[in-house]
Amino acid sequence: MTTNTTPRPLAGRVAVVTGASSGIGEASAEQLASLGARVVVLARRADRLADLVSRIEKEGGSAVAIAADVTDAVAVQRAADRVEAEFGGADLLLNNAGVMLPAPVEELATDQWKQQIDLNITGLMNAIGAFTPQLVKAAAELGVADLINTSSIAAQNIFPNFAVYSATKAYVTHLSRHLRVELGAKNVRVSALEPGIVGTELQSHVTDQGARDWLADSKDAMEWLTAQDVAETVGFIASLPPRVNLQQVTIMPTGQAS
Repeated sequence: MTTNTTPRPLAGRVAVVTGASSGIGEASAEQLASLGARVVVLARRADRLADLVSRIEKEGGSAVAIAADVTDAVAVQRAADRVEAEFGGADLLLNNAGVMLPAPVEELATDQWKQQIDLNITGLMNAIGAFTPQLVKAAAELGVADLINTSSIAAQNIFPNFAVYSATKAYVTHLSRHLRVELGAKNVRVSALEPGIVGTELQSHVTDQGARDWLADSKDAMEWLTAQDVAETVGFIASLPPRVNLQQVTIMPTGQAS
């Protein structure tokens, strides 16, 4: 008889993942579940969430789907209330919902500016506002909780035509550092995760031809990160001893210079 000896360092924890219907969010939800967490997956696309929950459960994990648009503060608060009622609250929040729509600022793609700001900043704040009370409560009871925000290397470096996207990610990183000061004393660890180029559906949303060409050239020149690479980093951050907080983690493709 074979005994499953896979480590489950997150057993007993409740993790909420936004933007969970694809890419980093989807892979991270599966990774956190494999480490023992009960995972609540949030995104707009209910069909994809249902498939994700099914896969997690087939692998012996526990997951619940809540279809919600993070730009809708009322919907996010409803989701948080459900997590509180059904699971006693979350002790891990991965803020991952986001969109990348680069274009020269002179094109005046104002609808795309708004879409990036609404999702990458306002959506992030909606989730933080709804779930931070649960994280603080959990940390007081368990001695640890985690707020992990997906930023980008674009928060640090300059990429022509990525001004609005990069600015939203700079917001994420700087906000995370401030929140760490506020919440760290309450045993809530705050981490900003800054990946380089990751192969996800984000690239398929890009409409500017110049940016599409740049991304295509980049993919030919080097091997991009996978969503699983980032997901394993998320799991590592959350599995560290409570005294350890990785404030800012940059994960880059080996071939990406900056």
